[in-house]
Amino acid sequence: MSEVEETIRRLSSKKNVQGVVVVNQLGLMIRSTLDATLGKQYATLMSDLVKMARDSVAQLDAQNELTFLRIRTKKHEIMICPEREYLMIVIQIPDSA
Repeated sequence: MSEVEETIRRLSSKKNVQGVVVVNQLGLMIRSTLDATLGKQYATLMSDLVKMARDSVAQLDAQNELTFLRIRTKKHEIMICPEREYLMIVIQIPDSA
């Protein structure tokens, strides 16, 4: 089992995790534990958000780079780990929700 598949399996087994989405550099979903429509929606929207966040960090400090992005809403917590070749997106229900 590849490292990515093992990570997806491990994350998916956590009690509050609703889904895991892996996105390539082009913003296309390459793996998801969500249904196809919702997975594609997360892939597209979060890819755009990461692109904006990377640009913002670079404008603030050209020597710095985005390593992790966490978004918390009333219903969900979305954690995004941007790697060189892909984004790993984890959607979970916060403990205090």
